[in-house]
Order: sequence, then C-alpha cells, then structure tokens
Amino acid sequence: MAHASALLVIDMQNDTVSIAYRAAETVAVIAGLRECARAAGVPVVTIQDQGAGMEAGTEGWQIVPELSPAADETVVHKISPDSFLDTDLDKVLETLGVTEVVVTGFATEICVDTTARQALSRRYDLVLVADGHTTSVRPDSGEYAAPGQSIAHHNEIFRHIDFPGRNIRVLPASEVDFTAA
Repeated sequence: MAHASALLVIDMQNDTVSIAYRAAETVAVIAGLRECARAAGVPVVTIQDQGAGMEAGTEGWQIVPELSPAADETVVHKISPDSFLDTDLDKVLETLGVTEVVVTGFATEICVDTTARQALSRRYDLVLVADGHTTSVRPDSGEYAAPGQSIAHHNEIFRHIDFPGRNIRVLPASEVDFTAA
C-alpha cells in the first residue's frame, strides 16, 4: 500500500483554545500545517468534541476561526477522548487510503494521546507534531505536570514508544513534509 498521510486537528474549539497553553502559537502552527497539507492534496480531518459541557451548536463548541474546516474537509464528531471510538474516523481514513496520521490539537494528555495510541493500534503510522499539540493552562502546584513539561513529556514518550510494524515520528511542524512519498 502506498504511503498516504492525513492531518488530524483534534478539539481546536473556542472553549478548549480559550484555556490552552500557548494557544496563539499552537493555532498558528496548525494553521500553517493545514495550508501545507491542502497545497499537497493531503486530507485534513477536523475532530470536534461534543457532549456535556461542549454542546453542539454553541459558540464554545465551534472550531476556532483560524482552523475552520473548508467545505470539502471532513469533520468527525466524538464524545470521548478517543477520536476513533463510536465515530466514523477509521472508515473516513480507510476510504481516503490513509496509512499515516499527522496528529495535532488539544489536549496533549487526553485526546491527543488517546487518539495517537488508538491510531497505532489500528495500524496507522504516526507523526506527532511536537509543537502542534497543547494542553490547559494550570497552576504549577498540584498533581498535574506544568503544561510545557507535559507537552515535552508526551513528545519524549512517543519518541520511544514501540508499536511493532509502525513508523512513529515526533517532528516539529517545520519538518513535516506532506510532499514526501
């Protein structure tokens, strides 16, 4: 099967971005990747969380304007941290002939991590965009790791995680090449 990528943009909605660490920088990185993907003919799939606290149709539920999906882009609605669970994401990717997902979005430790691992379990290769995912702003005290530390931690985990037969890369957006075969 030929190598074919898709860019996944997870939960970049008004309510989540409003509490995100380095929100403007992360949105800009993902917007740049979207432009590159579209220019290369690579599909962009937007994942949109909905449910309790994220009611469909509300302002907070909307995708941030900078990442608003184009009319020809697929939007997948989910109700759990796993973008594959009870959604048509796998079918969408299969129909598009995708073999590798390029993962971006919110929140690093929850939806990004869960979706990346599920993609690997479903036999997709993975690129985790090191500067293209983020988490919530939170106090430095408490049980959660600080946002920057959490992002760095997850990038390092995915640099070393092993799924037999899968190609896993952690790359800054500047090194993601959608034109490479």
